[in-house]
Amino acid sequence: MTEPSEVLARTGGRSVKRIVYSAAQIAERVQGMGREITDHYQDGDDVLMIGLLKGSFIFVGDLVRQITRPVQVDFLVAGSYGSGTTSSGEVRLLYDPEAKLTGRHVVVVEDIVDSGTTLNRLVPLLRQRQPKSLELCALLHKHLAPSIALEPRWVGFDAPDEFLIGYGLDHSENFRNLPFIASL
Repeated sequence: MTEPSEVLARTGGRSVKRIVYSAAQIAERVQGMGREITDHYQDGDDVLMIGLLKGSFIFVGDLVRQITRPVQVDFLVAGSYGSGTTSSGEVRLLYDPEAKLTGRHVVVVEDIVDSGTTLNRLVPLLRQRQPKSLELCALLHKHLAPSIALEPRWVGFDAPDEFLIGYGLDHSENFRNLPFIASL
């Protein structure tokens, strides 16, 4: 359990509404997701995990250590929030993965599926590169988007419709270092 004084110390004195998922809950679920991904890929081919930065970096690091088969990691940078708490609706691609996707199992790792805007822009681009398979793994899913180009195969938690911070999720680049996920 995270004590209120620890939360305030970690947030620089800024209070949060509530802790939505504790560090222990996150660790347990990430371990389970790693087992699920390991079990899904049985053909012996390597799996390429593509983390969507910046929000997924902690999740990707923890997740790949729970996968007990060969994996490679690359990243993609796309942004749609800026300094606000709602998506701007405009997706900017800032860094494209260097790894070849053609003929490979690719798992896109997302911190949170919210409006679906980023995924709806990225998935068609990734499919054009002809991966052997393309799946989505999301730590959090809000189930708000009317349609998503690729529904997550693996979801850590169904998330409330609140602005969440911690475990890689930020507000104006702050709070990514929190070991729990909180509502701001």
